[in-house]
Formats: sequence, C-alpha cells, structure tokens
Amino acid sequence: MKEVNNKVLWLFAIGQLGWSILGGIVSNWFVYFYQPSSQALADGLELFVTQKPIFIGLTILGIIAAVGRIFDAITDPIIAGKSDASKHKDGRRIPFMRFIALPFGVITVLLFIMPVNGVSIVNNVVLLVMNLLFYLSMTIYCTPYNALIPELGKKQVNRINLSTYISMTFIVGTAFAYLIPNIAGIFAESLGYLNSFRLAIAILATFAVICMYVPVFTIKEKDYCVGKPSEVKTSESLIKTFKNAEFRKFVGSDILYFLSLTIFQTGLPFYVTVLMGLDASKTFILFALMTGLSLVFYAPINFLAKRIGKKKLVLLAFIWFSGVFVLTGFSQTGMLWGVIVASLASFPLAVLGILPQAIVADIAESDAIVTKENRDGMFFAARTFAFKFGQSFAMLVFTSIVAIGDNGYRISAFVAAAFCFVGAMVLSRYNEKATLEIINHK
Repeated sequence: MKEVNNKVLWLFAIGQLGWSILGGIVSNWFVYFYQPSSQALADGLELFVTQKPIFIGLTILGIIAAVGRIFDAITDPIIAGKSDASKHKDGRRIPFMRFIALPFGVITVLLFIMPVNGVSIVNNVVLLVMNLLFYLSMTIYCTPYNALIPELGKKQVNRINLSTYISMTFIVGTAFAYLIPNIAGIFAESLGYLNSFRLAIAILATFAVICMYVPVFTIKEKDYCVGKPSEVKTSESLIKTFKNAEFRKFVGSDILYFLSLTIFQTGLPFYVTVLMGLDASKTFILFALMTGLSLVFYAPINFLAKRIGKKKLVLLAFIWFSGVFVLTGFSQTGMLWGVIVASLASFPLAVLGILPQAIVADIAESDAIVTKENRDGMFFAARTFAFKFGQSFAMLVFTSIVAIGDNGYRISAFVAAAFCFVGAMVLSRYNEKATLEIINHK
C-alpha cells in the first residue's frame, strides 16, 4: 500500500466540489423555482406544479421533495452494501463514481425542465420521477465516495485533514450553486429569466461533472485501500451498524441538525428576497461572505479538534447555529442584516462542515476493531439513511409553513433553531472518549 499524501487528499476533495454543486443547486433552488414567491414570479419565473396545499397543509412540491429524500435514504444502504461487496478490479468505490458522474449532471439539468408550460398534473408526475432519479444518482456517487474517507484517512491526522479539505470543497461548491441568479442575469435579456436560469444550471452542472471525474481518473483506489469485499448482506450489515450505541447517539443529533439546516438552506433565498428585501443575486454575495469567513476558522478548528476533541467543538457549533437561526427570524429589510447573519453563521458552518464526517470515521474504525468486520461504507450510508429522513421532514415542514405567507418564512427560521438546539442535547450523550480509546489501543 502507498502512503496517502495531501496531494491525493486534495484530488479526492475535488470530487466533493463537483457533487456539492449539484446538490446545492437542488437544495438551494428547487423550492424557489417550483414554489416561487411573488417577487420571483415578477422576475420571470413561472408556475409548473400545483401550488395549493392538498392535504393537512401539505403541498405537492413538499411531498415530491420529501419522497425524493426518503427514496434517497432507502437506496443509501443498498448502494453501500453493493459497494462494500464489490470485487471490481479497480476497487470497491471508484467504479460506481465513474459510472454515474455524467448521468448525475444531466439529470440535475433536466430536473428544472418540465414538458408542459403552466401548471399541469403531467408536470407533477414528471417532477416526481426526475427527483427520484436525481437522488438515486447522488446516492450512487456519494455513498462510495464517502466510504473512501476512512479508507484514505487511516491515520487520525489524515482523517482530520481530509475532513477539512472536503469541507472546504463542499462549502465552496455550495457557494457556487448560489451563483445561479448571477449567471442567469448575464443571459436574461436575450433568453428571458426562466431560460437563462436553466442555462445557468447547465453551465454549473458541466463544471460539476468535470470535478467529479477528477478523483476517478487521478486516484488508483487499490494503491491506497485494501478493499476486502464484505460478505455480510446489506440488511444484516445495516442492522449491525445501528447496534453501535455511540453511532445511534451521533445519528440522533445528526438527524436534528440536518432537519434544521435543510429548513434554513431551503429558506435562504426567501430570507434574502422576502425578509431582507434584497435581489436574489445577493444570495451568492452573502453566502460567499459566509464561506470566506468560515475558511478563516478551518486551521484553528483543525488544530483544536486534535487537541480537545471533536465533540466539544460540534456541541458549540450546534448551539451557536441555533442562535443564528433565531436572529434570521428577526431580520429586517437591508443588506446589513444579511451581513450580520452571514458573518455569525461562518464559525458553526466551518465546524459542522469538517468534524461530523471525522466522527463517523472514528465510530466506524472503532466498530471494526471490536467486531472484526469492516463496514465503513455502511456506516456512512447508515448516517445518510438516517439524516435524510430528517431532510424529508424538513421539506414537508418548510413548504407547509411558507404556504401561509411571508410570516411563514420567519416562523421557519425559529423552527430550525429549535431543532438545532435539541440536536445539541442529543449529541451531548455521545462518548467520544470511549470511541477514541478503542482506536488508540488497537
């Protein structure tokens, strides 16, 4: 086996830059595009799916988004099981990523193109199908990708470094996704705002696919990973994974965090345009500010995590983020509010972008030492399996709350804060010391 160096870790991290752009496009703009505010309609967006709540406040779009996330959660352990058991000559992970990168990008673009102009049941059905295909593609790329994290980061220093690098590329990729209105503005005069919006998505998706191919063609998996295929069935492996008590504690907090983050991330374009009264293009500027400031914290977080542990920093970030969500709910018209929120959100965004992946890797390694079974892929898949149910619920909550009008956007921020705070209480029960003792005494 070759020794993993920082060059390899950075090449790997570029893959996350790619898929985070595609994921960010859908997370940030899916609801904005298909359940537009009055301001977005005035700018040139159109209605394509049924808007009115159809059942106890639930909207068609909320149901479609939630079903997509649930489908995504269900397919995670299936793909993880196939990846763990793969006997491909090029390794257990890279072949999956190579196969799906291009379809993933194409499907992301098609998700924003409906066959019928205007509101239509046909569009409702097509959007559901395309949403399912999007999340299936994401699963096929991301589940094997995440499983490589503990395999490439066998040493604690490499693991924290890798978590730092992929966090940086993730947050930059998410920031790129917020460029959609800015890019669309370049072509709006000649193509109209709707088509320029779609073209902007296509441009970013093309760049994203190129990035996703970087680790595929520059890293030879078998040079760095033993990759012994697992003989355990997917369902059995998933059950065994959730039997780990420390993993259950972490996952419980993770579900609540992603529930709150999904509400906030989905609502961000609305917070900017409706609550703060700014143009949609300002979303990127504010997120870029938040991203830039968060990068300042990466080195200190990397250092502190190695000295005081990951749990304390993550707990602080949970509580800090909860306060930021509350502040967002009270925001008023003006760029100043956006700058304040973006600045304060930078620290917890950095912590929660870096350390949770490393915590899962710790738990997966300690479990492998105790059980003598290596199920790295399943641990990451089980994590996403769980928190995506939280994301599903978040989409139902957000689309239902905002259906009541502009005050719904404020309420959604307060709801996000509550879930995030409860998540901190759950995480406080995680025994990081016991997990690391198993690893250090192997």
